[in-house]
Amino acid sequence: MAKKVVTLGEIMMRLSTPDFKRFVQSDSFDVTYGGGEANVAAALCNYGLNGTFVSKVPNNPLGQSAINHLRRYGVDTQFVARGGKRLGIYFLETGASMRASQVVYDRADASISEVEISEFDFDKIFEGADWFHTTGITPALSDKAAALTEAALKAAKARGITTSIDLNYRKKLWSKEKAREVMTRLCQYVDVCIGNEEDADTTLGFTSKGTDVTKGELNLDGYKDVFQQMKAKFGFKYIASTLRESHSASDNGWSALVYDGTEFYHTKSYEVRIVDRVGSGDSFASGFIYGLVTDMKLSDAAEFGVAASAIKHTIPGDLNHATLSEVKDLVGGDGSGRVQR
Repeated sequence: MAKKVVTLGEIMMRLSTPDFKRFVQSDSFDVTYGGGEANVAAALCNYGLNGTFVSKVPNNPLGQSAINHLRRYGVDTQFVARGGKRLGIYFLETGASMRASQVVYDRADASISEVEISEFDFDKIFEGADWFHTTGITPALSDKAAALTEAALKAAKARGITTSIDLNYRKKLWSKEKAREVMTRLCQYVDVCIGNEEDADTTLGFTSKGTDVTKGELNLDGYKDVFQQMKAKFGFKYIASTLRESHSASDNGWSALVYDGTEFYHTKSYEVRIVDRVGSGDSFASGFIYGLVTDMKLSDAAEFGVAASAIKHTIPGDLNHATLSEVKDLVGGDGSGRVQR
C-alpha cells in the first residue's frame, strides 16, 4: 500500500499576468490554484503516494473549482471542510532578468482563517498516515488557523506520525514577533524542519552569518552553525534548507543543505532558467518528504528533493508536474533537456 502523507493548509486561486506582462499592462489573467501544503500533496500523488489535503473552502463554485483542481491530480480531498466567506486569491506578476516577480494577496476573511478545530476528525484524517506536513503560512492566517495547526501537529505526534513544517515566513501576513512566538511553540511538535536562511532567522531567530543571496554568496559553515543551534533547541530529527543564489529573476543557482545532527550534506547545485519559481520550495519539501518516507538515506532524499524542485522552476503554475522517472533521471545526471522520442 502506498505511503500516506497528510498536509494541512490553505488553497487559493492564483491569477497571473500572461506573457511576463506587468499588472498595469494586463487586461486578463491566467487562472490556476495552489498553496504550499496543497502543492506538496499534489506532487506526492504524482510520485505514487497517497497525498491527503486538509483545509476549508467556501461552499460555492470557486471552492469546488479549487477542490476539483487537486482531485485532477489524485489528491484525497475528503477532509476539506466547506463553509466560510470566500476563497483566498493571490495575484502574480512574473518578473524577468533584473525585474523581480511580485505577489499581491487578497486573502482576508478566507474560509480557512475562520476555521474551527471541531470541524475535523483527526482519528479519521490520520488513519493509516505515515507523515504530516504543514507550513508557517497557515498559522499566519489567523489565531484560529494557528490553533488548528497546533492541534493537528499534536494529534499527529500522539499517533507516532512523523511531522514536518516548512517555515515559510510571509511578512505580508504577520510580524516577526508574532511569527517567532507562534512558530517557536509549534516547532516543539516537529520532527523535520524545512526552510531557507531567511525563514530560520525571521521565524526562529537563528542567523547564518556571511550569507547574502542577493550577491550570490553562500557561507556553508554559517548554515552548519545555525542547524546545530536549531537541533540543540528543538531536537529536530532532520533540518533542511534550500539555497537560492539569485543571479537575476531569470537565472538562479539552486541547491540544498540537510543535517541530522551528525551528517551535514550539501547537494548538487543546479543552474536553473526560471519559467515559474512559485512553488519551488514546496516541490523541494515534497521531494525530500518522498525520499524520507520511502526510506532513502538522508543524502539521497535531499538530492531527490533538489532535483524535483529544479525541474519545477521550468513548469508554469504552483504545482510540480515532474514525473518520478524525470526526477530520478536528473538525479542520475541527465539534465541535457534533449527531446524525448
